[in-house]
Parts: sequence; C-alpha cells; structure tokens
Amino acid sequence: MLNFNKWTKGAGLCAALALCAAGCASTPIPNEKIAVAKASVARAEQSGAPELAPVEMAAARDKLSRAEKAAADKDAQPATQLAEQANVDAQLAEATAQQQKSHKAATEFDASMQALRQESLRATQPTQ
Repeated sequence: MLNFNKWTKGAGLCAALALCAAGCASTPIPNEKIAVAKASVARAEQSGAPELAPVEMAAARDKLSRAEKAAADKDAQPATQLAEQANVDAQLAEATAQQQKSHKAATEFDASMQALRQESLRATQPTQ
C-alpha cells in the first residue's frame, strides 16, 4: 500500500522548490526603468542639452542604448543599472542646460541694467 502522505509532501516540496528556483533565476526585464530613462533623455534633448551639456547628454544616450541592448539580451541586472544611470545622466544634462540658460539670461539682464544706468547718467548730466 502506498503512503499518500509521504508522496504528497514530497510532491509539494518539489513543486515549491521548482517555483522558488524559477523565481530566483529570472529577474524581470526593467522595461519601466528604460521607459523612464527614455523620457528623461527626451526632456533633456528638448531643454537644449545636446548643445549646452553635450558630455552629459552623450553619457545618457550611451547608457540608454546599452540598457536597451542588455534588455534585448535578457540581461536584467545590467539593463536596470544602465537605465537608472541613463536617467540620472539625462537629468544632469537637463539641469546643466537650464543652469547655462539661466546664467546667460542673468548676464544679459546685467548688461541691460548697465546700459540703462549709463543712459540714465547721460540724461541727468547738464549739457555744456
């Protein structure tokens, strides 16, 4: 006579081990992180980063490309790390571009104020 208790326990244990092994062996591909990095790169491009922060922009594009390749190769861990790095690099490129624009605007404002001061001094000086 078969002992069904031992058989069902053994089958249950094997099933649990198989599920655990399958879960540990396959990390999901980071499609969401890659999508976030793509959006960050697009925002940086629209902010003028390719011209104002070319080094940072190149790093973001390179890492995004490498993340996409790793994801296509089903290599989840490097894909995740590269996507996160691409996102950060794109944010840095965008921030650098915004800083450059702000600096340029401040310089132009200062020049305008200087011109107004000079014009004001000329207008208040008596003519000879």
